[in-house]
Amino acid sequence: MFRKVLGLFPTGVTIVTTWDDQGRPVGATVSSFNTVSLDPPLVLFSLARNSACCEAFAAGGALAIHVLGHEQSELSSRFARGGGDKWVDLNYAPGELGAPLLDDTLASFECSLFAQYPGGDHIIFVAEVDNLRFRDGEPLVFCAGGYRKLVAKDVCA
Repeated sequence: MFRKVLGLFPTGVTIVTTWDDQGRPVGATVSSFNTVSLDPPLVLFSLARNSACCEAFAAGGALAIHVLGHEQSELSSRFARGGGDKWVDLNYAPGELGAPLLDDTLASFECSLFAQYPGGDHIIFVAEVDNLRFRDGEPLVFCAGGYRKLVAKDVCA
């Protein structure tokens, strides 16, 4: 019931990326992303402790957070699944800090790990934003177990 009711809260969809200790790119889809502070610029996300890539993020290397556009639901689903090579046929390159940056996302934040905290069955990662980029477009939204599209309405008529 708790999970179902939480699922009624619409969230944006992000993919977090870093490198593992073997120098391979790792990443996961997360909807638990938000701002913490403007000065210094801090954001946070959380990962399940049993996530295959949680240890790579906990190691404290450079990381990137990618905000997905509404046309990127397939990319979100790819990084939400466990196992397999999520990186096959993807265009990506190291950013200024070295974290793997996915091409063509709506926005990306290049970050360094600021802090991490236990959060039940998750780890909460706080990251300091060192660089960012963005493009025009509509965000991918997740709510009630599915991807959604925002509908713009003029509320100031």
